[in-house]
Amino acid sequence: MSKYKLTALVVASLLTGCASKIDEQQYQSQLQEFVTKTQIAEQLQGQDELNWWQQLNSSQLNDLVMSARTNNHDLRTSQLQLKSALARLGGQKAQYLPQGGVAVDATRTSIGDANTRQSAANVNLDWQLDLFGKITALVNAANAGAMSQAEQLRALQIEVVASVVKGFVSLQGNKQKQQIIALQIEALQQSIAVLRARVEEGVANELDLNRTLAQLKQQQALLPEIEYAQFRDLATLATLTGQLPSDLSVVDEQSLFEYAFTVSLATPSDAIALRPDISQALFEFSQANSLSVAASKALLPDISLSAFAGVVSLGNNQLSDTAQQWQVSPRVEWSLLSYPALLAQRDAQQYLSEAAYSQYQQVVLNAMAQSELSLQLLVKQSQQQSYAEQRYKYANNAFLQAQAMYQEGQIPYLELLDARQDVLIAQENAIDSTISSLLAKVNTYQVFNGRWSYALVN
Repeated sequence: MSKYKLTALVVASLLTGCASKIDEQQYQSQLQEFVTKTQIAEQLQGQDELNWWQQLNSSQLNDLVMSARTNNHDLRTSQLQLKSALARLGGQKAQYLPQGGVAVDATRTSIGDANTRQSAANVNLDWQLDLFGKITALVNAANAGAMSQAEQLRALQIEVVASVVKGFVSLQGNKQKQQIIALQIEALQQSIAVLRARVEEGVANELDLNRTLAQLKQQQALLPEIEYAQFRDLATLATLTGQLPSDLSVVDEQSLFEYAFTVSLATPSDAIALRPDISQALFEFSQANSLSVAASKALLPDISLSAFAGVVSLGNNQLSDTAQQWQVSPRVEWSLLSYPALLAQRDAQQYLSEAAYSQYQQVVLNAMAQSELSLQLLVKQSQQQSYAEQRYKYANNAFLQAQAMYQEGQIPYLELLDARQDVLIAQENAIDSTISSLLAKVNTYQVFNGRWSYALVN
């Protein structure tokens, strides 16, 4: 390799390594400015969203959230992984310090009638000088990896809390639906008893009775599904809180759906820009960039100091009458013959750094899209709930009118059954819409998690 080519490679390596670490704060500030300009969810700006689930005024739900945050095994696993990442960071930082060890030994040798003794104690040190910043780049990479793990833990905290609230809402909703179905079955059974008597008297016909029996079986068929849904929700809550379903008991709390549960964000732009998935992607990009810098620094020589100091005692094993010895050796190692491999490794890591930045951009776009989609879902469910409540109101009025008209002989019993079926369907639809609307609000808080999730980890 000619002198000029070698010089060009060294200069290129130095220029490549100038940006030894990306500024994560600058990237986050730019993202916050960008999100602020988009004005997403500005209509939701209001009170602080910290501990948003407490709006439901359920001590039972609050206890479940606290239990999940304390006992969830996935959270425990992620916390231990974070501690491991921090320990690796500490190990990487220790590379700034001299490395080495201390050795003490004593020997006794017998050859024929001659016995000899010898003892020695010595210290060996090797100090890698970070003149070109390779160790610093590796420390930056380890630090970014630890921060990425911390953001993964924050994302898991969000998932656990939101899943507990969703599971609790779903369980209470299924309990309410079971109660309504039980009331519907009771009303149908009463009607069947009346119809049987009227058929025997010849006032009513078998058609009315069979239609009512069909409606009864239709409602009874819903009970196994509702019971299974309740157990599924209970099993989900038990898993999230680190328990078995048999160990968890959740009582009915129908007042949950009567509270004014609203979505309010103190700073919508921060709620998006500070999301853990965005921060994690940013730190992964920072880690890849630092590893790319370290790969570039590998093209430069390694400079280190080796030192040796010790004492040797001849003729005894007690380190008395010793002779001292020491040595200091500066060393320069330059892997000139490995340049093709080092250049390939540098290029590969640079591509990985570019890929990590592209992934970061994609995560930001996904977060923006999810935010918009959650707002659209919130509006859709709110409108559907309003229409479902109006539908139930009108269907119930129609049933009351049909009941009065039937008693006066103005309509046949089949029309009364049709009116009852309409009000039952409208009532179930209203309940489903209420549950879906509440879950949509929970989902909005889950998507706009940038601020309240920091309160969890702190």
